[in-house]
Amino acid sequence: MKRQFIEDLKSRLKANQEKEKTCNETLENLERKVKALSEDCSNKKTSIDSLKQRLRIAAKEKSQYEHMFHKAKDDLEKKDLELTSLESKMTETEYAMTELETAASQQLQDLAKQSGQAFETVQKKLQLTSDKVEEFMTFVKALTRELQQSVQELRTKIKQAKKKEEMRASKKSLLQESVQLAASILNVSTTDLEEILEVEDDKETANKKMEFEKDKEWLQYIQKLLEAQFPFASCLMDAILEKLNEKKKLVEEYSSLMKHTV
Repeated sequence: MKRQFIEDLKSRLKANQEKEKTCNETLENLERKVKALSEDCSNKKTSIDSLKQRLRIAAKEKSQYEHMFHKAKDDLEKKDLELTSLESKMTETEYAMTELETAASQQLQDLAKQSGQAFETVQKKLQLTSDKVEEFMTFVKALTRELQQSVQELRTKIKQAKKKEEMRASKKSLLQESVQLAASILNVSTTDLEEILEVEDDKETANKKMEFEKDKEWLQYIQKLLEAQFPFASCLMDAILEKLNEKKKLVEEYSSLMKHTV
């Protein structure tokens, strides 16, 4: 009975050992799965944190772009109002000139049927019409000159701003002792040396000449329109709007340069 009991215990021990081995293997598998899941969760957490950070940056950029969009939209609306006002004035002027032309034609037809006093009255009205037309011509010429000069001034300001920015960058890359040494060698002040360094290159001179020629052609075209037969308001409007759009682009470029300079 003792032998049988011992054999029985051995059998149970062996069975328990096999169960323990199976359990250990199962436990190791579970531990590996837990470790893999933990690593996966950690990686996903890192990815989620990265996405959250990118989302915050994107939201900030979106807010900035929305602000820039609204500002640009407001500026564009103001420019549209100005252009609409100018178009309205030009339309009114064209209509007034057409009426003046019609009135003058009618008066010329009635002139043969009227007395000397009526003829004198018509002459006065024609003179008034001529004076108004001359005044309008003077206004258009003055407007185009002022517009062309304004564009030239903007170009000059933009070039000066770009040169200042280039000189500022050059100054940062050179030591102050080098500038003073060069000025001492040339026997000039540092301010004079900076002006010497601001010599226009051939390309810039060519660009200025081309811009001058374009402005000259534009003014000649305006003069040609004013000397042409009626109606010419539409072509005149297109020519002025072209220069206004050029001025608008220059204003935007100059504003952008001033923001960067600040």
